[in-house]
Order: sequence, then C-alpha cells, then structure tokens
Amino acid sequence: MTPSSGLRLLPWMGPDDKPCYLSTDDAAGYLSRLADHAEDTQLELGAELLDHALDVLADVATGSEELRRLATDLTEALRDTLRVATSRGHRLPRPVHLEGLPEHLG
Repeated sequence: MTPSSGLRLLPWMGPDDKPCYLSTDDAAGYLSRLADHAEDTQLELGAELLDHALDVLADVATGSEELRRLATDLTEALRDTLRVATSRGHRLPRPVHLEGLPEHLG
C-alpha cells in the first residue's frame, strides 16, 4: 500500500506504462494472490538473469550486441525488482518507535 492512499502497487504496468494499483483489504483475495505470484516470478527470473549475466560477463568473446541485450534485460529486471520492493515496503507495518510521527518524518 502506498503510505498516503492505502493502495497496493501492482507488479505490472498499465496502459502508457503507468503504474497499476489495487484497493483491497483482502490480502488473500484473487488479485492479491495473482500479484504475489507475479512478484515471486519476477524475482525468480531476476535471480536467474543475474546468474546468466555473470556467465556472459566472464566470457571474453561476448560481443557488443549480446552485452547490449543483457543490459536491456538487466534494466527490465531491476525495474521489476524495485517495483516489488516498493510495493512490499509500503505494506510493512510502521515501526512502533515511529508511531505518531507524520509519514514524511519517518
């Protein structure tokens, strides 16, 4: 959920590459479970891509076209991972020592 709106940032983009949000209090609802599964899949694919990147970078014969494609894939995986981290971070409970402070201060 975003701190100010109570909406969950979803792990996919909408039309015109705009973020999608879900408004629900049901973490076990269909769309919440679908979003959880999509996040897990994105993180798994990112980990696999990282392993692949290490192999590609270790190969001195890797050409510039392959490196460009790898950079593009890694950029997409990083974007997805940051979206997942943002979404999950917003859904964490606020630490007790910050209760009572305005959102922008803690």
